[in-house]
Amino acid sequence: MKALPLRGTPAAQAVAGIVLCALLAWPVARAALEASMWRHMLLQFPLWLLAGALLAAGLPPRVRAALARWNALGIGGLVLAGTVLAVLMVPRALDLALRDAGVETAKCAALLLAGAALRLSWRAAGRVVQGFFLGNVLPMTAVVGQLYLDSPLRLCNAYLLDDQQRLGRWLVGVAALLALAWLARVLWQLARRDDAALTA
Repeated sequence: MKALPLRGTPAAQAVAGIVLCALLAWPVARAALEASMWRHMLLQFPLWLLAGALLAAGLPPRVRAALARWNALGIGGLVLAGTVLAVLMVPRALDLALRDAGVETAKCAALLLAGAALRLSWRAAGRVVQGFFLGNVLPMTAVVGQLYLDSPLRLCNAYLLDDQQRLGRWLVGVAALLALAWLARVLWQLARRDDAALTA
């Protein structure tokens, strides 16, 4: 897993983030994404994270420098992002977000903040801290997915049992794919480094 190769000038990325926020907040789009449990968690969540990452590009250099002092090695930002994702994977949080406009707003704001934190933290973290972060978040994601699969009861009142089980399969699969992608990239980077050392 690597940071998204976001293109364009910082200003263009920030504008794209604002446009994406507006689209996600549009009632028709929000209703479509939240009509299904798997779209709610596996489409809406990542899109809000992406919007936050795009908005982070527009931060002034002075703000980035101040955040970097607080976010040594990306640890603070990754802890923040991991905490947000852990809370929002709780079934009760999904139910509350659907019923309470205040919780929905807090959910979206938290995902924006987590996306910005990931953008500002991922490269600074390095492979060791990245591995520690993924080693906590991805197993947690797989465990939640297995819980959704194994539970004979609906854990979210707003969604049907088959939708819950579909989400469970997706969560387990996505966690495995992200882990394999990150490991493959690390191995590729190490191989390139060794090749460069041999030809030097």
